[in-house]
Amino acid sequence: MSESRDPRSDAERTRGRSPHVLQAASPSRRLETGLELIRAGEYFAAHEELEDAWRAAPSEERDFLQGLVHVAVAWYQAGRGRRIGTERQLAKAIRRLQPYAPAHRGVELEPLLAQLRELHARASLELPPPRL
Repeated sequence: MSESRDPRSDAERTRGRSPHVLQAASPSRRLETGLELIRAGEYFAAHEELEDAWRAAPSEERDFLQGLVHVAVAWYQAGRGRRIGTERQLAKAIRRLQPYAPAHRGVELEPLLAQLRELHARASLELPPPRL
């Protein structure tokens, strides 16, 4: 079964997006879009979207959103063959997301945290899709 992927890079797909449209999106919509992008394997674009959500979010939500940013960056780093960066991002994601477990804003965190811990302990660059 072949998966249809857009052959353009993350940067090419996000280039030209209107900053006015991006600024109008709510943090909730940015979270939804960021999660969709992670699920689609678009880790760089997910990082950008979630970072925008984090910047616009109230302080009590920021660690949660930063944790998801670290998830996206960990997978992006792994895809680039950067072991140390991947390990650091996995550790940061665990630290930021743990206080929000078992679930937060519709995101089931227990399966994701279990996966993050396993991958961090294994120290591999072969990461299966995030459990989101």
